[in-house]
Amino acid sequence: MAGASSILANDSLVSRLDRGLFRVEGWLALVSGLAVFSLMLLAVVSVGGRNFFGQPLPGYVDWIEQAMPLIALSGIAFVQRLGGHIRMDIVVGMLKGRALWITEFVTTSLVLLLVLVLIYGSWAHFQRSFDFAAPLWSRDSSIDIALPLWPAKLVVPVALFILGLRLILQLWAYGRAIASGTSAPVAVPLIEDAATQASREAESVHDVRVDDETVRDTPMSRD
Repeated sequence: MAGASSILANDSLVSRLDRGLFRVEGWLALVSGLAVFSLMLLAVVSVGGRNFFGQPLPGYVDWIEQAMPLIALSGIAFVQRLGGHIRMDIVVGMLKGRALWITEFVTTSLVLLLVLVLIYGSWAHFQRSFDFAAPLWSRDSSIDIALPLWPAKLVVPVALFILGLRLILQLWAYGRAIASGTSAPVAVPLIEDAATQASREAESVHDVRVDDETVRDTPMSRD
């Protein structure tokens, strides 16, 4: 299973690249969230149109198909950076030092190999759909309102490419950790034990309470 993790940073090149890529991943995760929010609005419009006007939103299913790749894949690299994907932390957490980093390096390499294969296949799938000479540059379209499908198909290799960059960066960081033998490498998610997780949660609750007390003690709040 996936546990809580933290990412250390310093002034090294790998750490600076990690933070720069994380900004890109954050924007993609935002796009994924906006896609979810847009589908919620479309559902309201479609249900409202059916109930009040007897006419649902035309092409509602087509728009869902277009948004699914954004929802499913745009934030995949963001989650990888935070160590949020499903994995056996119970097993990996038992390892220490170079044994841990070698295990992480090997498993990350296998994931990168799979991602490279998926990038190749998804890009070929996009190329079969995209055609400059075709109307709307598309050789295929959705069934209901004929939306071109190539934008949704392009999302897949782009999102996987960003994930590939993240995996390469993590391999670099794990390789540095193997060479140096450090216990706290930068730019990779470090598994937190239960005590650390509880301490972080307590600190966050304490900060919220302090902020609330500060607001209540201001002159404006007393007025």
